[in-house]
Amino acid sequence: MQTLILSSFTLTTAAGHGNQENIESLKAKKSGLMVNNFLDCDLDTWIGRVADIEQQKFPKQLYDYQCRNNQLAYLALQYDQFLSAVEKAKKRYGANRIGIFMGTSTSGILSTELAYQQNDLSKVHFQEQHNSFSLADFIQQYLHVKGPALVISTACSSSAKVFASASQYIEMGLCDAAIVGGVDSLCYTTLYGFNSLELVANDICRPADSHRKGLSIGEAAAFVLLEKNTQQESSNNDKAIYLSGYGESSDAYHISTPHPEGMGAIKAMQEALERADLTASQIDYVNLHGTATPVNDQVEDIAVHHVFGTDTPCSSTKGWTGHTLGAAGAVEAIYSALCIQNNVLPISLNTLQCDPTFKTNIVLDNGLFSKTKMNTIASNSFGFGGNNCCLIFSDSDSLF
Repeated sequence: MQTLILSSFTLTTAAGHGNQENIESLKAKKSGLMVNNFLDCDLDTWIGRVADIEQQKFPKQLYDYQCRNNQLAYLALQYDQFLSAVEKAKKRYGANRIGIFMGTSTSGILSTELAYQQNDLSKVHFQEQHNSFSLADFIQQYLHVKGPALVISTACSSSAKVFASASQYIEMGLCDAAIVGGVDSLCYTTLYGFNSLELVANDICRPADSHRKGLSIGEAAAFVLLEKNTQQESSNNDKAIYLSGYGESSDAYHISTPHPEGMGAIKAMQEALERADLTASQIDYVNLHGTATPVNDQVEDIAVHHVFGTDTPCSSTKGWTGHTLGAAGAVEAIYSALCIQNNVLPISLNTLQCDPTFKTNIVLDNGLFSKTKMNTIASNSFGFGGNNCCLIFSDSDSLF
């Protein structure tokens, strides 16, 4: 696999606006989750709601794109000099040679929901808001880039799989750089939909906990500028981060339930290690998909234990952000990069007592972990229908 550098990245979640606030939240073990206060949604649950989305106003030429999802994207793009990094990339490669690869699950569907609620369909702008491609279209229009553009919607693995797609497009010579990431925002469909599947907890989410009850739904936006020029400096930190490997699988076991033995998840993790030319023992930490649902966490434990055994530290960071669905893969990719740059080993936040049946090495808030070497991280994202993806990030391009 070719070397790709994360030359710039930015992250906005319930835990913070921009990279600095997010890494500080990780260090301080400060969750961004809150008791549900989203519009008139009456569910007894916790959510990861991002502040200040509603205040984002678009210029006249982009007004039809204004919806919660695109407002969240717009908000996130203002941080960490990401816009400046894109402008520099446009000068290096040309706007036609920069692709856009985004993940989302519901895009701007909230706007349609509200229009039906208010019985005013004149407010529906399907192409610019509801349509899944709205996200990539909006970013193209806003950033004035003209390379290949696509949106992947494979539920919770969406914005992990965009890294694989971008890598393939760059390798084929279809673009020289790519803006990859994910944006998913709160809406009635996800909140009530996951509740109807009996996956939403009335407690704060507790990944890997013996008494875990389910998800806390969140929203987030994450953007990464991927480039093949590894000599390009990172705009975020002195320590450059590279995409070392990726693995994908689609076991299609069930529409919403993972394979009980984690076969697709195992395949994705093994493929990522093979593509990165690494062994399991060379991974310093595994960022789990870790949704805090009873079945998903159990199956992921089986799969991760099969690949990484009992020694590699593992945890879920969804205790900070909630499950951000189509944005989760990109959110946790950037968390992985930030953890490498800042030498942070995140605990499994909100986990009070680890499930005694688990065999993996879950990082708890008990001071027992002394590991400080954070050079290479594997990040898991597993979606509905068995759409699985594992990404590996490293602070060295010497792996290739």
